Amino acid sequence: MSGNHHASSLDILLDDLEAWLGILQSQRYVSEHTLAAYRRDLSKLANFLVSQGCEEWAEVDQDRLTAFIGPLLSTNSLLPTSIQRMLSAMRGFYDWLGQQGKVSYNPARAFKIKRQTRELPHVMDVDVVNALLDAPPPEGEHAIKLWIRDKAVMELFYSSGLRVSELSNTHLTDIDLNGGLITVTGKGRKTRVLPVGRKASLAIREWLRIRSEFIKADSSDWIFLSERGGRFTERAIQYALEAQARRIGIAQHLHPHLLRHCFASHLLESSQDLRAVQELLGHASISTTQIYTHLDYQHLANVYDKAHPRAKKE
Repeated sequence: MSGNHHASSLDILLDDLEAWLGILQSQRYVSEHTLAAYRRDLSKLANFLVSQGCEEWAEVDQDRLTAFIGPLLSTNSLLPTSIQRMLSAMRGFYDWLGQQGKVSYNPARAFKIKRQTRELPHVMDVDVVNALLDAPPPEGEHAIKLWIRDKAVMELFYSSGLRVSELSNTHLTDIDLNGGLITVTGKGRKTRVLPVGRKASLAIREWLRIRSEFIKADSSDWIFLSERGGRFTERAIQYALEAQARRIGIAQHLHPHLLRHCFASHLLESSQDLRAVQELLGHASISTTQIYTHLDYQHLANVYDKAHPRAKKE
């Protein structure tokens, strides 16, 4: 290929790229910083294509994409997040090229690399969670009372996906068992309203019937109390759950966050509604400026009622 032809092929490819970036810029879809990164990423791809004797974006297939990205991965010359951004740019660009009739398929859509993020938390199978929550009570009057409290705690963790700090700091006035709702204050002092499943409601009602037996003179209105009548602290909750798991014979290390993971995983598995699960968890990935009162609680409650293993009507 002659130098001039080489240059003209590159110019044609870059003209398409600039047209797409111009649209992104005018519609303010992405920041200037991201725009500059997309330009760098896709210019590299354009130069690579020309070096391979390609003249059109349509000549990129899975093999060519692998030939381009493979060396970047193997030499660690780019962070995994940078490669994900590069693929994101390619996906968007090729979607646009498809709309323009310049390509017939998007090679970046099917291209996957292993995300080098932290491992997903281990979760228990639904059957194991049910075995835990449906376990028979222990023997002895005092042990039974502790089980009633701890079962209510575990049911609420699994029903509503609370953080341990949220559950520990929940007051009697925060829960509406008739409406099946609980209001919790999470990270950043944000409150969210969560559905409480039928079995969790039953377990909490059973606990509230005996809660007065735990009250001491200086007890506050925390929903869950320690044996001494104070707030059921995060550490005490952790110990109590570990003890119940040992008693029942659950091999997996049981901690409050595990039940939150199970809540998220099992609900997502059933509902496929990532946004609703995100909202229910109160994750930081929801914009920090979002006002929680704008959420469609009815939609969340419907997703929950249909999908959560222990909320379904029998």
